[in-house]
Amino acid sequence: MEKQSNFSVKKPDDSSGFLLWQVTILWQREIKKALESVELSHSAFVILASLLWFDEQQIEPTQTTIINHTKLDKMTVSKSLKNLVIQGFVGRFENEIDTRAKSITLTKQGKEIAIQAVQIVESVDRGFFSKLSDAERIGLNELFVKLT
Repeated sequence: MEKQSNFSVKKPDDSSGFLLWQVTILWQREIKKALESVELSHSAFVILASLLWFDEQQIEPTQTTIINHTKLDKMTVSKSLKNLVIQGFVGRFENEIDTRAKSITLTKQGKEIAIQAVQIVESVDRGFFSKLSDAERIGLNELFVKLT
């Protein structure tokens, strides 16, 4: 009599969730190592890069804008912003439209570190995803967008 499995898949490579987990861990490990050179956590980088993006798009972000854009949880964004303020990378000011909200801006130093970190992370991304053809990478991005 054949033993029934507790899993719906025959092998780990049939599990989208497990594969996504593995790829995410491998990618995050490379990003974390690369960001050590600029002494940023991955979360801090994502926030700084998002602020740089908002600046280029002429969007005045709030903490809520950052949370919605990055999909980071509220507590992570709050803690990271506090550290980024202490480091002198971001400023927090009363929002002119909603006085309950704080506008978040990059300082000159924050913009410089954000630009440097974006170059570092984009280099890691190019290397990490170089196993994929351009068409595969575009297709993967389309799938990721569909899942968000």
